[in-house]
Amino acid sequence: MRRHEHWTEDVQTQARNEGWWRAGGTVVAAVSGGPDSMALLHLLKEMAQTEPMRIVAAHANHQFRGAESDAEAELVRRTAEQWGVVFESAELGMPDYIEETGLNAQSASRERRYAFLREVAGKHGSACLLTAHHADDQAETVLMRIVRGTGIGGLSGIAYRRREDRLELIRPLLRITKCELLEYCKRNGVPYAVDSSNAERHYFRNAVRLDVMPALERYNPRLKDSLVRLADQAAADDEYMEEQTVRVFREAATPIGDGFRLERRRFRGLHVALQRRLIKLILNCSANPRQMLDFRQVEEIVGALSQERPASIRMDLGDGWVLNREYDEAYIGPKPPETTGFAYPADEDTAEVALPDTGGRIRLERLAGAVQAMPGNRGEACFDAEELRYPLLVRSRLAGDTMQPYGLNGTKKVQDMFVDAKVPRSRRDKLPLLADAAGRVLWIPGLRRSGHALVRENTRTTLRATYEEEN
Repeated sequence: MRRHEHWTEDVQTQARNEGWWRAGGTVVAAVSGGPDSMALLHLLKEMAQTEPMRIVAAHANHQFRGAESDAEAELVRRTAEQWGVVFESAELGMPDYIEETGLNAQSASRERRYAFLREVAGKHGSACLLTAHHADDQAETVLMRIVRGTGIGGLSGIAYRRREDRLELIRPLLRITKCELLEYCKRNGVPYAVDSSNAERHYFRNAVRLDVMPALERYNPRLKDSLVRLADQAAADDEYMEEQTVRVFREAATPIGDGFRLERRRFRGLHVALQRRLIKLILNCSANPRQMLDFRQVEEIVGALSQERPASIRMDLGDGWVLNREYDEAYIGPKPPETTGFAYPADEDTAEVALPDTGGRIRLERLAGAVQAMPGNRGEACFDAEELRYPLLVRSRLAGDTMQPYGLNGTKKVQDMFVDAKVPRSRRDKLPLLADAAGRVLWIPGLRRSGHALVRENTRTTLRATYEEEN
């Protein structure tokens, strides 16, 4: 076992390096009255001797154990007073609250406890809340998550530091063992209470601590150290993978309203670990991510985006969200509203047709002489203006639309052209078509132009049409 002087110095050094302990500041410590939190409170008091800090001891009395709970509250109050520490407390009345609401006892207690602690931090102007979670808690947490089923993120256990709302939650004792904390209390005469509910095995954590951990330690006496080390390694790996996922998300996920568009080819090129995390990150943008982040659903989405056939897939993800995959494009997000048709006329003086229904615009320029479109630029088309019948019409497709594609004999259905070009079904009603007053489809931006009104050497006026999509 390390001498307590060594680990206390480690805690103080890390506190300074992490920036949450600085002279003249204020910290709030959650103090239950047990040996862990009382050791933390004493250590903070000692640290303040050399670097003055205002310490607030916040005690939440859940009132589950009657007189025993009240005695713990009194112990914390009396000790805080003796040590010159500000004391704040609240009686949460959890038994009555749980009976009235029917909520789970542990989750409801945590919710109300942290609401009180946030209130205390706000009252005293502290951006930091310290809790006394220690290495044994970390080992138990990792083992519990393994038993219940978890991923790499779950293996990282309890975070040393994380932000919740505008409050920073910090666990200074996370690498200190329970034995070391008990030894610290003994050496320094720190009073503490023993929670009788810690012996009740119907709580999963207690069963792990009292039964499962000792049984496994027969095969590995240093199991707790191994689990804590696993948590440290998993936390580092998870942090790196999250950074990579955010990078890929910014590069590969295009916001479309409240949803996101993915290029399937790009997605398939990612390692499966990044694929899963990218899907999880997208689903986290939904209103109820916990409902959405089922492992099997994530795997189904990854599979739907990875497989070649069928080319079109639709999945209901719940909470109003859907996955629509069409050819090499996929959409994940709220179910899009039904698309209605649109039609905007353009006479000879029209310079631009805005498309509020779908975003973007079509610019129309009248140029003297024969001007050809830039080779390979399918977002631009040039026509002999004198061969067009006005007004022109920028519209959505209609049933039965046909076109005489340039370079081909005869006509072709616009629907078939969309299929051949693998235009996603969800986009077909949003793509603008340029037609003339005779009803001829002149141009489908990004796809094909017709053979009508070609610019030739003797063309006197050119109409250049340019399609600009909304970014």
